[in-house]
Order: sequence, then C-alpha cells, then structure tokens
Amino acid sequence: MRRREFIAALGCAAAWPLASRAQQQPSKLLTIGFLGTSTPSAMSQWVAAFVQRLRELGWIEGHTVAIEYRWAEGRTERFAEIAAEFARLKVDVIVTYATPPVIAAKQATTTIPIVSAVMGDPIGTGLVASLARPGGNVTGLSVLAPDIAGKRLELLREVVPGLRQLALLANVSNPITPLEVDEVQTAAHTLGLDVIILEIRRPEDIAPAFETLKGRAQALYVVGDPLLATNRVRINTLALVARLPAIYNERHYVEVGGLVSYGVNWPDLFRRTADYVDKILRGTKPADIPVEQPTKFDLIINLTTAKALGLSIPESFLLRANEIIEQ
Repeated sequence: MRRREFIAALGCAAAWPLASRAQQQPSKLLTIGFLGTSTPSAMSQWVAAFVQRLRELGWIEGHTVAIEYRWAEGRTERFAEIAAEFARLKVDVIVTYATPPVIAAKQATTTIPIVSAVMGDPIGTGLVASLARPGGNVTGLSVLAPDIAGKRLELLREVVPGLRQLALLANVSNPITPLEVDEVQTAAHTLGLDVIILEIRRPEDIAPAFETLKGRAQALYVVGDPLLATNRVRINTLALVARLPAIYNERHYVEVGGLVSYGVNWPDLFRRTADYVDKILRGTKPADIPVEQPTKFDLIINLTTAKALGLSIPESFLLRANEIIEQ
C-alpha cells in the first residue's frame, strides 16, 4: 500500500468510532407535559397508575419518553400559565384532568394534542365536536352520567335517615359546575330534598360558606372540582365541626377523614389515559380517537368518621362498599 493511501485509510479508521458513537446517541425524547391540577401527594396514586401503564406500553420515563410535571395546587389561574409554558416548550402531548385545565390548554394551543383523564361535558363546552370523532386536538375520557348525582343522594339518605335539608358546596368559577348542580337539584327534587347552595370561587370562601349554614342542613354534597379537592382536609374538618355527613366524588376525601365517596375509579382512568397517549405518540391524531366513558365506579366509606358523627351504617351499605377505611 502506498504511503498516501495508508494515511487515508488510517484516518477513516480513526474517524469510524466517533461516527458510530454519534449515531448511537439517543435522539431527543418525546415529551409529555403533565398538568396536575392539585399537588404531587394528592395525585401520587393516579400518576403511578399512568406511568406504570406507559411502561407496559413501552414508554419508560427518562429512557423512551420524558415527562414534564407541573402542579397547579388547586389554583385555577395556574392552569393557563402551565398550559402556556407547555406550548412554549412544544411538548408532544399535554395530559391533565377536569374541564377547566383542558379549556386552558386548548386556549394555549390548537396543535399540541391534549388528553384528559376526565371531562364533564366536552361537547357542551366546545372541547370536542362529538364523542365518536372529537375533530380537534382534544380527546380522553368523559363523565356524562346524569344518574351519578342521584345515586350519591340515595347513598346519603341511607346513612342519614330522614334527610330533608341538603347543603351543596360548589366552585361556581368552574364552567362545568352548573351541570352537576342542575343534576343534584333535579335528583333532590325527585327525592323531596331542599337544597342550599354554598357558592365559592377561591379557598378563602370555604370557611365563610360553612358559617352561613348554622344548622340549616342535615348533610353535605361536595361538587367535583380541583380547587375543592385540593382543600379537602379543610372541608372535612369544617363538615365534622358542623356535624354534617358529607358525600364526595373522590376517594381522596375519605382517606383524610371524609365520610363517603362514590365516583369513578381514578387510577383506572389514568391507566386508560396512558393508552390514549400511546396512540398519539405513535402517530394517531387526537381528532380520530373517540372520547370514552369510565367503566369502574367505587363506593368508599370511612367508619371512623361515621362513628365520630354518631352514624350507624347499615350492613347492606357496608357490603356494597368497595373499600372500608377505619383510621
């Protein structure tokens, strides 16, 4: 081999490992923007279910996908701020739950796919064109079951015999709240219950709302809402002081002293949300992924709280409960 050819060959051989290493470097990971409406501790079980399902589908956090977590801590003004940040970061998909943050995300971007673990009325709020064909950049799961409110009131009547006066705690700044309030009032009218609505817009309104009751109600219905869920310990404490048996839409309330909850199985919703994300990351458009309904509903009761309120829970009620908490 001539000297010039030998030097050229040697140069190519030296360059090959560098080129090989460059090709082996991982490309930029696809990124999920996770807009948590509450706090990391409050949503830990839901996030764990979501991440575990992603892993089962081949999306391993930090290896095959990146997840940017942001927490609104129940402050509705944070929804728009976080959504705008995700739009600037150009994440590949935004994941959240509840109608207000979905609206905020859709206002921030019309191109980034948005998946919600649950929405109240996505058609009525203009988030999707139809459940079968959403048509835009939003998809996910939706609770459109008007009989849930009636079911909760029936459960309340089982633990509060002779129930006639009901207090309804609602965050009226949530655009989906009027839908549930109407459902509760319709069901209450059918059951012969009088309803007192306690309207709040911020955490500071919760305690004054309870003060207006002064013995005018026998039980409390808490409308599903991120702000209220974030302040669940405060609400539980005020309900206990007021001697009000309360029913909620989430298990988290009952874990920290609430009496009873009946609602969707949240870990299941977030597992199913991961399936939506998987399809989108693999190229399916959210406009073509149908909005689905929850299939699992849980009844949870805290017997320690029941005893503190002097309630005797029927055996038939306990047999139907998915979980009984005694702490």
